[in-house]
Amino acid sequence: MKGWLIVNNFLKSGKFDEIYSYLLQAAGKYSVELELVRSGMLPHSVSALKNLSERPDFALFWDKDIVLARQLEICGLRLFNRASAVEKCDNKAYTYIELDKAGIPFPETYIAPLTFEGVPVDDLGFAEDAAARLGFPLVVKELAGSFGKQVYLAENMDALKGIISGIGCKGFLLQKFAASSRGRDIRVNVVGGKVICSMLRYSVAGDFRSNVTLGGHALPYDLNDEQTEISLRACEALGLDFAGVDLLFGEDGKPLICEVNSNPHFKSSLDVTGHDLSEYIIKHVIDTLG
Repeated sequence: MKGWLIVNNFLKSGKFDEIYSYLLQAAGKYSVELELVRSGMLPHSVSALKNLSERPDFALFWDKDIVLARQLEICGLRLFNRASAVEKCDNKAYTYIELDKAGIPFPETYIAPLTFEGVPVDDLGFAEDAAARLGFPLVVKELAGSFGKQVYLAENMDALKGIISGIGCKGFLLQKFAASSRGRDIRVNVVGGKVICSMLRYSVAGDFRSNVTLGGHALPYDLNDEQTEISLRACEALGLDFAGVDLLFGEDGKPLICEVNSNPHFKSSLDVTGHDLSEYIIKHVIDTLG
């Protein structure tokens, strides 16, 4: 069996290379010929892709280039994860729309109206209305972002206006702050409809976010039945082969979906739990394609 590990053409760092190396090593362990392919190495044309002399049996799509992903699928290539799943996870508004359709709980959310580059957000009536309903502090999330770096906490209206001004023309949403989960959450790693491992992440520096990349710590965590169920339901609703699901602790002890990551950076999970997600992903590909 042959596959491509498709990664972004321009994103180059040791942190990401490490994840790629785990996937390549796992493929070799199971006799899968997996080739790392940067997106710029592929023709971004459906007709050109169709005329490639050799195409693999599948691709691990470790990029967020939805246009490329859709072109590859048109040419008959099975992607893990599929283009639609990556798109729904990469845009947080799409994530919450799909979760809402499936009746999966998440913090109350308001999606900001669309603007364009060069067109100022000069009417904040929508934000004032959302703030009146959500209360302060409230969370502001850019629709695209990773490692918690595009997530902000607004303590009052002046702070909210400053955050919105800084975001500019990029899409964002406003969300009720889960105070009962301040500085802590659960990362749940799911592959093929099964929970592989989970860990509790917590801030030690007073940050409302718990991301390990931002200095948070982590410990192995045993999910209860409700946390397991909501994680699996979220992956099913989004059409994911594998994912990193982030859960919050609701005020009533009920889990809430914070985010779902289609390309989970699983190094911290490996360090904390000892489970190498790459091996489970490769085995899932083999089982799926037979």
